[in-house]
Amino acid sequence: MISQNTIQQILSRLDIIDVIGGFVKLKKRGSNYLGLCPFHNERTPSFTVSPAKELYKCFGCGKSGNTISFLMEHEKYSYADTLRWLAQKYNVEVEETFQSDEQRQSQLAADSLYIINQFAQQYFSNQLFETEEGKDIGLSYFKERGFREDIIKKFQLGYAPEARDAFTKEALAKQYNAELLLKTGLVANRNDQLMDNYRGRVIFPVQNHSGKVLGFGARILKKNDKAPKYINTPENEIYIKSKILYGSYFARQAIDKANECLLVEGYTDVISLHQAGIENVVASGGTSLTPDQLRLIKKYSSNLTIVYDGDAAGVKAALRGLDLALEEGLHVKLVLIPDGDDPDSYVNKVGPQAFKAFIEKHKKDFILFQLEVALKDVGNDSIKKSEVVNRIAETISRINKAEDFTKQQDYIKQCAEILKIDEAGMHALVNRFIRDRISSLERKQPIDEARKIEENAKKGEAADFDDTTFNLLHKDELQEREVARILLEFGTRPWEENTLTANYVLDELPDETLIDNQDVLRLINVYREMLQLQPAALNRNFFLYHTDLQLSALAVSLLNTPYEESERWKTEFSSSSGYQKQLFDKPYEDFMKIIDDNDNTELSSYLLLVQDNTREQVSSAIHYLKLRKVRRMLLQNQLDFEKTNTPTQLQMLNQTHLHLKNLEIELTRKMGAVLLK
Repeated sequence: MISQNTIQQILSRLDIIDVIGGFVKLKKRGSNYLGLCPFHNERTPSFTVSPAKELYKCFGCGKSGNTISFLMEHEKYSYADTLRWLAQKYNVEVEETFQSDEQRQSQLAADSLYIINQFAQQYFSNQLFETEEGKDIGLSYFKERGFREDIIKKFQLGYAPEARDAFTKEALAKQYNAELLLKTGLVANRNDQLMDNYRGRVIFPVQNHSGKVLGFGARILKKNDKAPKYINTPENEIYIKSKILYGSYFARQAIDKANECLLVEGYTDVISLHQAGIENVVASGGTSLTPDQLRLIKKYSSNLTIVYDGDAAGVKAALRGLDLALEEGLHVKLVLIPDGDDPDSYVNKVGPQAFKAFIEKHKKDFILFQLEVALKDVGNDSIKKSEVVNRIAETISRINKAEDFTKQQDYIKQCAEILKIDEAGMHALVNRFIRDRISSLERKQPIDEARKIEENAKKGEAADFDDTTFNLLHKDELQEREVARILLEFGTRPWEENTLTANYVLDELPDETLIDNQDVLRLINVYREMLQLQPAALNRNFFLYHTDLQLSALAVSLLNTPYEESERWKTEFSSSSGYQKQLFDKPYEDFMKIIDDNDNTELSSYLLLVQDNTREQVSSAIHYLKLRKVRRMLLQNQLDFEKTNTPTQLQMLNQTHLHLKNLEIELTRKMGAVLLK
């Protein structure tokens, strides 16, 4: 783990314009900067960066965040990788904290393997471009495959010479550890002698999502029936085949923009498609898709199109990862390249535009394709047909995300029609597979956890919200977020002598009953705790760059407002101009209509713009939250009126109604006193 001291040093040196400006061309507009959004295609700039708030916001696609979240989104880095990238940029020495000696040793070993792999990649590239053997054998092979030199350099391709120990001697001369060289697979121990493992082969470095070399694939060039065509790095601390997709480093931004990932089998498929301008492509390495690989794809896009060879082996390979992909919530399509070709040869044969057109035209739904393939072997055999029905029903049952319920129902209907069976029966069969899988999972879980899942399921089934209640809850959540925003925006400003605004806000929220949104409640509780323990550390950046990324994302969304006070507003519509009184000096009914119809938009947007009205904003937010809660209680009380008839209960409900009405009027009066000068 990166130490807190290092994180604080990085945060103290961050310059959001400097970082984002390295990826997006920005122009100054007023106090902010404007540019074309890197997250979606646009011609008119809508991507705004605020150096004062240290936030960015695209008003086209809606993406927003801070410096760290920008790098995580744009470069697809992890939180730790982002901090390391920033540390390198700002010359901050990274201090690591370790929980145990074992973790420390593992991290040191991983770092050493990265260093050796980087050295090896440079060595192989130099051999390819700077030696006669490399040019005559390796470079000529790549050029025969149609690869341009710029693409060869982009993917850092290389060549391992024929000599028995050329690389080994070079590495040992540079004082790299022999044991670690063996672990990388670059060097082999034969008859107690260290020698090169990839002799006479072209080299394909395999990078992780941040561009570090994890390992290598080495392809033989000479005909040798005894030697394998490809040799890959053995698994070690950094090279875990089930978690790697070749080309992900070069494809991540293109996948994000296209909102689609093309999946192929081999290294050369990826390279050829990139050269053709089709960059949203990765390779599985010819193995069955794993959950980790699928999650990596979903990190970039939920739309997966598998592009495999059209022969029997290609079809079989394509179908292997289907169920896992559905469980991960991916929307899967399949394209089979015509027999005799693979993506590499086909794109070179027909050209980029024809290849793209072929992909769009021949995308097949994965489940329906699986059914089509299975039915070819069925004929009139009822037993085989029964097996197909069961197999398809089990596949459909894997679509288990709540948001994909409609998709699951559509598949049941379509498959029932194709199979010519009763739709209700197909429903029942799919549900049986779902129940069986849930039962199987529950048997693996502790008894208490299984009971909790069952209770939650029952609560969900029993839930019955009408539109009125839902809308009221939604509006309450908006106001809860407004109170949290007020706390972040003004919490450290003075309220009264020796009192901060945060003290006033938190005193007005003495318990948790006023806040329903758990994320907002957690932010408020963290603020309350920090105010007691480390008040000096409290500022906007404490939450904007919090190590809890969910808390950081909430802070970003709360503080990211499109409103900015213009010079004209300052001179013509400030609080001294009387516009405030014109807006809110309205009858009680009109004022409540603003509350009900505008979800506080008119209040919030106006108050955000009024100059020097911190106290008004804070008081208004608190009173408004309480007012919404009172009105919600009034609604519930009214519903209770309709459910009971006993005189005692009616009397209690009537008293409650009168009490709540008085509270409502009092809060409205206070809001008027705050807002009207």
